[in-house]
Amino acid sequence: MAETIGWIGLGSIGHRMVRHLADAGHALVVADIANTGSAPPGARIAASNGDVAASADIVILSLPNGRITETVAREIVAAKGLRARIVIETSTIGIAAAEAAARILREADIELVDAPVSGGIAGAEKATLAVMVACPEQSFTRVQPLLALMGKPFHVGPKPGQGQAVKLLNNFLSATALAATSEAVAFGTAQGLPMQTILDVVNAATGRNTATDDKFPRRILTERFDAGFTTTLQAKDVRLYLENARAAGIADEIASVIDAVWSKMDADMPGADITRMYPYTKGGRGRKGRDS
Repeated sequence: MAETIGWIGLGSIGHRMVRHLADAGHALVVADIANTGSAPPGARIAASNGDVAASADIVILSLPNGRITETVAREIVAAKGLRARIVIETSTIGIAAAEAAARILREADIELVDAPVSGGIAGAEKATLAVMVACPEQSFTRVQPLLALMGKPFHVGPKPGQGQAVKLLNNFLSATALAATSEAVAFGTAQGLPMQTILDVVNAATGRNTATDDKFPRRILTERFDAGFTTTLQAKDVRLYLENARAAGIADEIASVIDAVWSKMDADMPGADITRMYPYTKGGRGRKGRDS
């Protein structure tokens, strides 16, 4: 029989991910400080985060930021009747927060598996997320079958923070592609070129990227604007990348520009879907753009 899994965090990504564990037959104990209404049918709603940690050997986190992750880590360590031995962090929290959470959990002989995911709501829904796992090989062998229920696990390194590093650089590249493609397509349409024609050519040429291949044809050209990821989260992730790039002492000129672009959009259109970067760009990036 599949083991009991603890889950903390039932947001837009988390509640979709955990459903795959339920479908695979895992008994679930779940908690969310805001709303447990999206918990999978049959899951036990825990009285607290500590209750989750006392009820399962493995606890998975899907939380908004590193500060909250550290708070939850302390609640897990303080749990009465603590059972958890592994905590898997699937959120984008940054290197320092992952390292801090690992230190907190280590006090109770609990291992943190740093495993942020990428693929958005669609990937969480379809279990096609890329899972960037940092932990010792032995631990990866232990958690890989579980993570494979939600997507494709990649073992990227042995220590907490390395999964965050891969996720941050991935999100930086994705954010850069969408911002730059929005400028390029706006330029092309200003010359009277149809958007579809631009995309057809670019996707057969060297400018192809995730924005031209996915976001523009599926979510912008169709005017759906439904990537399911907000400007607020995008700006947070780019800022985390920039902060970590500076801490590493690498060049950050491009990251500085992309950080400014997404921060400005979030200030002007807080919480908007990231694909609205195109109408925002076409409208001048100083006022709300036209959705066309």
